[in-house]
Amino acid sequence: GSSCVCQPGYRMVSSNGGSSVICEKCPENMSGVTQDGWNCITCPKGLTAEGKCKCLNNEILVERSIDGILLNEALCIHCNGSEQSFSASDASGDRCVRCEQTFINVSKSCDCSSPNILTGGLCFGASDSLPPKGVATVRFGQLGITLTSAWFLKNLQSSASACSLYSNLTACQALGNMCVMNMNSLSSSSTDACGLFQYIYVNTARLGIVHSIAFWRHNLPWLYYGDQPGLASQVLEANHFPTIFSFKGTDKDVKLQFIAASFDAAGNFLKWQNLEGGILQLCPDTQTKLNAAYAFGTTYQQSCKISVSKILLDFANPIFYDLFLEYNGDNGQQYLWAVPVLNLNLQYSEMFVNQGSNMNNWLLTRRFFLVDTLSGKENDLGKLPRVIRIASKITISIRLVSHTQRGTIYPPLLTIAYTDVLVQNPETQSVMVSFSVNYEMNQSEAQIQTDITLGVLGGLAVLWSLLKTAGWKRRTGSSIIDLQTVLKFLLFYAGDLANVFFVITVGTGIYWLVFFKAQQFVSVLLPLPSQEEDFVTYVACAFSLKALQFLQLLVSQLAIDIFFIDWERPKGKVLKAVEGEGVIKSAAAPVSIWRTYFIANEWNEIQTVRKINPLFQVLAVLFFLEVVGFSNLALMDSSSSLTRSSESYIAPWSRILRFGVSAALWLAIAFLQIIFFSVFYERFVEDKISQFVDLCCMSNISVFLLSHSCFGYYIHGRSVHGHADTNMEEMNMNLKREAENLCSQRGLLPNTDGQTFQISISRKMRLHYDRIHETLTRKRGPARLLDSSANTFEQSIRAYNTMNKFLSSFIDHVHKEMDYIVKDKLLLERILGMEFMEPIEKSIFYNDEGHSFSDVLYYGNETTLLIFDVLFFSIVDLASQSFVLAAILTYLQQEIFRFIRNTLGQKNLASKTLVDERFLI
Repeated sequence: GSSCVCQPGYRMVSSNGGSSVICEKCPENMSGVTQDGWNCITCPKGLTAEGKCKCLNNEILVERSIDGILLNEALCIHCNGSEQSFSASDASGDRCVRCEQTFINVSKSCDCSSPNILTGGLCFGASDSLPPKGVATVRFGQLGITLTSAWFLKNLQSSASACSLYSNLTACQALGNMCVMNMNSLSSSSTDACGLFQYIYVNTARLGIVHSIAFWRHNLPWLYYGDQPGLASQVLEANHFPTIFSFKGTDKDVKLQFIAASFDAAGNFLKWQNLEGGILQLCPDTQTKLNAAYAFGTTYQQSCKISVSKILLDFANPIFYDLFLEYNGDNGQQYLWAVPVLNLNLQYSEMFVNQGSNMNNWLLTRRFFLVDTLSGKENDLGKLPRVIRIASKITISIRLVSHTQRGTIYPPLLTIAYTDVLVQNPETQSVMVSFSVNYEMNQSEAQIQTDITLGVLGGLAVLWSLLKTAGWKRRTGSSIIDLQTVLKFLLFYAGDLANVFFVITVGTGIYWLVFFKAQQFVSVLLPLPSQEEDFVTYVACAFSLKALQFLQLLVSQLAIDIFFIDWERPKGKVLKAVEGEGVIKSAAAPVSIWRTYFIANEWNEIQTVRKINPLFQVLAVLFFLEVVGFSNLALMDSSSSLTRSSESYIAPWSRILRFGVSAALWLAIAFLQIIFFSVFYERFVEDKISQFVDLCCMSNISVFLLSHSCFGYYIHGRSVHGHADTNMEEMNMNLKREAENLCSQRGLLPNTDGQTFQISISRKMRLHYDRIHETLTRKRGPARLLDSSANTFEQSIRAYNTMNKFLSSFIDHVHKEMDYIVKDKLLLERILGMEFMEPIEKSIFYNDEGHSFSDVLYYGNETTLLIFDVLFFSIVDLASQSFVLAAILTYLQQEIFRFIRNTLGQKNLASKTLVDERFLI
């Protein structure tokens, strides 16, 4: 703390421990000040810099008599080092104590004069077999600094000599600690701390081993597992840890019982201590969150930035740890399993052997420390170190034994990486530190199974895409394999391969979600983040390919050919003035266009109708994830609870589980929506697709659709009442007659109800359609530069009437050279989505009770849209780790594409049907 003291030569007169003191100068004949600072005294052998009495070596200072009376003159009493007492002054110079035993052994006195060797406060005989002269340097490889350590200079040689000659336990531990401070690095040519330790280790084989452990020499600390190639894999994988763990059980089964033996730098054993409470975690946190690191199955990550000044304050003296994992034997007795350490800073023959992935090259060790503020002190142990070394990254790895059903693990591995910090300004300097616990298992078998599944399904996707391409070629009326055919095959394959990736990723995500979270006795562990890269790649591939398929679907829907066939015929004649002739002639009464406009508007409205409500879908998924708490199932811990308390530790997210939870929820909610709309809403409230077919019939308008050159759909809307352009009374009367079966049925064929068909038209029919269609759309071509707008309009009107007349006559079998037949599709044709018969002479109308004309609408492509939405949501979430952002962006993209589909679809509808776009609202 802070306090006031008197200057040298002044004694204290008054002090209450505050900021005010009274001092008085000592007289000339008593110029010294007593050790407590309150009195003046005569000093026979001079003064120290602080103005107090000093004595020679091996003398003690006496200022008071036995009963405490202050002497006028201080005494310097020599300690008797003869055989009768063997005494010498202690470190403070206040008492005579028995001198160190090595002095007595070597010189039979408290003097270690030549030729004996005095080092580190110990005396060794000249004839003793001492270890080689040690190099008191410490290498800080990250900074490129090698400095002479004051601690090593003082204690290295003496510790090595005492350990070698006397098997002094404390000295051996101190020597081992100095080797650990040197990163356990080994070099055949060096006699640093680790070189001296290895020298003693080799030369003390006669002492035997401890606890039948070949690497643990008697009297020496256990620092290494040996340096034989392949030894690390044998240590880590040859034996199983002799106990089992579970996610749900007693405290012993669900927690890792780590315990550590701790030592100070001088080699003194301090205590056994449990790791709970944040012993190895440098970052501060609550007790509950710190202890969560040792809950079995919980992936733990903690990181923070710590100032160098705090490190120097909290870790003034380094503590060294030997780590063990506690378990119960068959007899109920407690045992300890040594936990190996992988020090990434260790150098073996100047090579960082532990930084590679090849386990056979690793050199495992045992002892470690968190912070070393001692070895970096150069000249004075009382000053700040020049360099400090901090355990900036500590990872405990738990590996599950393959094919285990009972939670058997391999021995844990502690991986530690140190950071060297050059101390310049401790208040402003800081260092990033982290502590983590990882759980892993061999994922090679799962990867092989995934690759096999991908290969098989990918091969099937090729075949399915070939079938689709063959069907497309038949529908386009072409048999030549050209570049367009290859591109179409690639587009089909992109969509099918996207489905393959989607099935694999969803299956993988749900598999890990169910089998990891639901297990009691541990048989599987989640893949590490590095092992999830292939999975993320699969999701990205699925999204990219599905996006390509979706865009191709969008383009194809915006380019369909559509025409509304008006069956209404004029009722009576009207008088009409002939322009330019000045005469009045009778003409057929015009047919109202409003029914066509009405049907066009209804078609325009159902273009983006879906089988689910997209807004409800997004909100429902977000509600279950964030409000109900399903997102907590994606945490990398053993809990399957949907809630977490604010005080508990929140494990990191698993990308596989996030995808599995969100995809499963999205698909489940969408499936329930589809069932609801199909079973209840469309049956009892509103079925827009069926209503559109009914509306066509009531409007006396048929819809002729061509999605391919020679394939499309036909909605037969010819009114059974002959006309629909009538008043309300007659309309109600017609509906009543139809309800009472007083009129014929609506079907294209007599006595049938079939109104919707898939049509496969002949090449001749298509060419005739194109000739009329060309004049219908010529106003968009170069011809508009030659014709006046009036002539263009009249030409379009004539083309429209010609197309209407041609298609209505085609439906009525007027053109025998372009006739058609009606038949049912074969079951295999329905399954494969293609037609086996080629319409050479006659077109073919296939009965279609499933309203498959919705394939040119959003409604008939719900699967593609749904998978695209799921993948878009998942990609955004995997990139941002935010379900909320993913939901917002998913809804935005839905609305953007819906707007594009509506806008461009409306333009295409106006272009192909000659319905003025101003009437499409």
